[in-house]
Amino acid sequence: MLKSIGLPELLIILVVAVLLFGGKKIPEVAKGLGEGIRNFKNSLKGDEPTDDKKQA
Repeated sequence: MLKSIGLPELLIILVVAVLLFGGKKIPEVAKGLGEGIRNFKNSLKGDEPTDDKKQA
């Protein structure tokens, strides 16, 4: 069976991410991942992206 991810597992994942990307790259990677997830959800719903830049 699959068990949920606990605090020790999250800490290990965080340490590995810092070692791979470095401390300064983590926010950029997280931002890109968040935008990708948002785009994926919008495409599943069939919503059009509502960027302020496109409306202006």
